Amino acid sequence: MTQYHYLLFDLDGTLTDPKPGITRCVAYALDSYGIHVENLDTLTCFIGPPLVDSFMEYYGFSEEQAQAACAKYRERFSSEGLFENRVYDGIISLLKELKDAGYTLILATSKPHVYAKQILAHFQMESYFSFISGSELDGTRNKKGSVIAHVLKTCHITDNSKVLMIGDRKHDILGAKENKIASLGVLYGYGDLLEHQAAGADYIVKDIQELRDFLI
Repeated sequence: MTQYHYLLFDLDGTLTDPKPGITRCVAYALDSYGIHVENLDTLTCFIGPPLVDSFMEYYGFSEEQAQAACAKYRERFSSEGLFENRVYDGIISLLKELKDAGYTLILATSKPHVYAKQILAHFQMESYFSFISGSELDGTRNKKGSVIAHVLKTCHITDNSKVLMIGDRKHDILGAKENKIASLGVLYGYGDLLEHQAAGADYIVKDIQELRDFLI
């Protein structure tokens, strides 16, 4: 066991691999702007960060255009893309072990709360989490820092030294720093070693077994 009690998990790239659903939905949204993407692998950069930010950063959209692109994205995501997704091997057994060991597990994702809840329920993971924090469809809490702040406030967590954020992208690490909690970067998702080091992750693990060894 570690010094931590509250484990905040990112969703995309940490618990599940959402690549097919997210890249197909991004391509669907871009197509409505006359941008046709042949190689969906080029859209994996959209996995993890807030969608609005990614449309602006990677395609030069204005904020208004990016918001409209997000709405288009959700047209497909809400009906098809949501479950074009798979749980990483070993995650469900790890969640069970962590809960049995006495940790409090909390989901902290930039994905809209309504979708995150459906995904956890679909893959039978919801019962392991005491609280699910995500963004809202109107854009509220679309940054990881605000998602984590919402967790700390709503769950009445006052001892930040007992909290660890676990995620696969720099946004997870930076959001943790913003809230003065520790962070752990995983390398089996969509962020690499340099990204986590540059963001200042407190810990970095290469795979799910190493994550288990660190926590249990």
